[in-house]
Amino acid sequence: MTPIIAGLKDRIYFHVFIFIFTIMKLQPEMIDSYPDDAKKVFRQMGTCSRTYFYLLNRHFGHLKESEERAADTLAGGIMREGYQCGMLWGASLAIGAEAYRRSAHVSQAIALSIEATKLVMTSFIQREHTDQCRDITHCDFSNKLSMAKYMLSGKFLHCFQLAESWAPEAISTAMKALADKPYSFERSLSCATEVARKMGANEEQMVMVAGFAGGLGLSGGGCGALSGALWMNALHWCNEHAQGSSFYDPKAQEMVNRFFEFTHDRILCEEISQTRFGSVEEHTQYLKKGGCRPLLDMLSQK
Repeated sequence: MTPIIAGLKDRIYFHVFIFIFTIMKLQPEMIDSYPDDAKKVFRQMGTCSRTYFYLLNRHFGHLKESEERAADTLAGGIMREGYQCGMLWGASLAIGAEAYRRSAHVSQAIALSIEATKLVMTSFIQREHTDQCRDITHCDFSNKLSMAKYMLSGKFLHCFQLAESWAPEAISTAMKALADKPYSFERSLSCATEVARKMGANEEQMVMVAGFAGGLGLSGGGCGALSGALWMNALHWCNEHAQGSSFYDPKAQEMVNRFFEFTHDRILCEEISQTRFGSVEEHTQYLKKGGCRPLLDMLSQK
């Protein structure tokens, strides 16, 4: 099979995936109560990551269209790699945005975002008994046959139901966590924030990705720096393209390929760093001592 034909098939499968989610396009309105329209939002947005970024932003009263569109690359567990569920990445981005608005300065906002992301992840795991996309969907999105079975068998409906049922709890958990500040925040750092800064992010955008630290909420999972870089790259793409999904930007897959080559096919934070961070302070000290600096530099290269 030629590369052109293979690429065309990939696009067809992805379009089928998006088409099913967009059969009933409805424009959700701003709401004050906990959402009961997550399925409708999912159909409109097309990806789980963008859906949850939107749902939490809407509840907080601050929608961010370009930033939300950029979250597409985190769907399917980071570019469909099957790691942490896209709902968690999207929720963490919204939490970071709200933490920035509530905090006295960036260091406090970084710590607040990481701690709140940890609590939201705990809520999700208690419901699903995992945070891994592949465990939830039982689908390898990189495999055309597996993806076709996922769609045609109706297994994708579980993601719809999960989005709807978890949304109120996700928002209430995030609200409580954000209200419980201040955390200890003396010169708090996040690997994802450092990458975003190197890629030209403003302070708010830097804090949006702060919760990705240490493999998302210090969980040791799929690399938060990679996800932060993917989101920043996608944000640049969205700022240049008024429509469409950033998932199609070839730079995103190129970044993932460079990442795996650099890390020798490792993606888990605890494997790359050889550390499982127990606190924001531990993660901060690791970065201050130069931890993962070559990786952060590589990811931030144009």
